[in-house]
Amino acid sequence: MTLTSLIYKALYWYISTVDKNKEITFMNYGYHDPSELIELDSRDENNRYSIQLYHRLAKMADIKDKNIVEVGCGRGGGLAYITNRFKPVTALGIDLDSKAVKFGNANYNLKGLSFKQGNAQHLDLEDGNTDVLFNVESSHRYMNMEQFLKEVYRCLKPGGYFLLTDFRPHDKMHKLNKLFKKFDFIKFDEQIINKEVSNALELDSVRRIALVEKYAPMFLTKLLHDFAGSTGSTTFNYIENGKLVYFVYCFQKPL
Repeated sequence: MTLTSLIYKALYWYISTVDKNKEITFMNYGYHDPSELIELDSRDENNRYSIQLYHRLAKMADIKDKNIVEVGCGRGGGLAYITNRFKPVTALGIDLDSKAVKFGNANYNLKGLSFKQGNAQHLDLEDGNTDVLFNVESSHRYMNMEQFLKEVYRCLKPGGYFLLTDFRPHDKMHKLNKLFKKFDFIKFDEQIINKEVSNALELDSVRRIALVEKYAPMFLTKLLHDFAGSTGSTTFNYIENGKLVYFVYCFQKPL
């Protein structure tokens, strides 16, 4: 495991430990395109920008009455939104962090929705049984991306959808795209969304900064501002200037 992976794992553990008020249910950087505003219940407005990223992916597939999985589901807010909005018959969230899985099972009471601990590179899923597989801002931490893609391909039904959004350093994108070509996925949607993500981070910055100031001890403040993508942080600047490329890729497994 790399040093970066260890740091991120420690940060997820820390957030799960200190967030006693259940304020942090999404951990993605969000998405905002003024032409794609969605109606939300008042209880969801606080997480609008993170929800909009999930909605951007979910609208690309037929989800109603399907079996869906999110790998790297975190604390479950995104999958709970998709379940409530798009009505799959089953929705399974998988995450390496046992605290996140426990949080999801304890706090979301939706028909067909459940969470379990698992490794993205060794998925405990049946062959060819998943209609739609989501992966949101998680794959950049995987030690073996090719093994993860093998698992995705194995688990999907023929005609199933793999909906992915994440970021990579600009100089790593060629390697990633070359890796996708090893599989016979059909890519039907591709968008670089740096502008939409930086829009979301700017609009959500006051809330993000307040959460960091509330929960971070002094020695972790800078690190957590980077983790949260707060305006002015290194992460925010890299997304804004393109050193990190934030993408949406939607694939279909051939029939």
